[in-house]
Amino acid sequence: MATTRTLKQPFSLKRYGIVVAFLGLCALVSLICQIRVMQGVWPVNVFLTVNNLMLILHQISVNGILAVGMTFVVISAGIDLSVGSVLAFAGMMAASFATRSTGVTPWSGVYFVAIPVLAALATGALCGAANGFIVSRFRIQPFIATLGMLLAARGMTMAVTGGNPISALSPEFRWFGTGRLFDVIPIPVVILAIVFVLAWVLLNKTVFGRYVYAVGGNEKSARTSGINTTSVLMWVYIVAGFLSGVAGIILTAKTGSAQTAAGTAYELDAIAAVVIGGASLSGGVGRLSGTFFGALIIGVMNNGLDILGVESFYQLIIKGALIVLAVIFDSRRQA
Repeated sequence: MATTRTLKQPFSLKRYGIVVAFLGLCALVSLICQIRVMQGVWPVNVFLTVNNLMLILHQISVNGILAVGMTFVVISAGIDLSVGSVLAFAGMMAASFATRSTGVTPWSGVYFVAIPVLAALATGALCGAANGFIVSRFRIQPFIATLGMLLAARGMTMAVTGGNPISALSPEFRWFGTGRLFDVIPIPVVILAIVFVLAWVLLNKTVFGRYVYAVGGNEKSARTSGINTTSVLMWVYIVAGFLSGVAGIILTAKTGSAQTAAGTAYELDAIAAVVIGGASLSGGVGRLSGTFFGALIIGVMNNGLDILGVESFYQLIIKGALIVLAVIFDSRRQA
């Protein structure tokens, strides 16, 4: 009588390579810092301190949230260049309701939390819906559609206040960027964790998530199979816009003011995190776990280079090279 055996899956560099790369980067930065300690330059290994590790998570919170939304878009074979501008627009809308200069009486601490948050989330979702409508209904290339939104959202950000920043935000609102859970974990890190968990469930445990992969793999086949590809694409961009609103709340609350230049080039870091995490720009391939480690790699790289005193322009060169290498690896894997 034949018997069946469950074979253990061998270790796959293709599947776990991003984790190996992250651990290797951490080991390299830690080793260089330890050499500095042995040379007497530093009293302790700054990189391995708890405060620094928590700082890295705090620093990647905004990019991580943007990258989650970008993951949905990239898997659907799209791209969203507008997330940085939408972040700034959403943050400006939130700040316009979160400043004490609005004259709202002190009774309403809720006002300085609920209304700004709702304003930012609605702004992000509406911008995302506009992107989705243009891409899905008019069949405009996502690159062009979101490039238009990048410019439009940046213009609307400046139009809201005539190009002036909004400051003097309420302490209640600033808690989203500066507060700590149990006086240890920064609130942006908590929000980042919640976003990743909810997005993972949406992408991996729901029909919508399966449809996103199907549309990205082959939109024509997905449409033939009865999937409403127009609706799927619409919601993909709404998710990206909504999460841009969340990131806008965190960044504005963290800095204490809404700046018209906020979020500039943030879309590049978000795309980098997704591509480094193994998502294919051709669509149909990508995992949120990879995106998370991609964001961590960028965060550790930025943090390590800052600690070691590397100039910012060299950091941009290294980041650019990293993106190109990730795309080359993806194209070779596709082939």
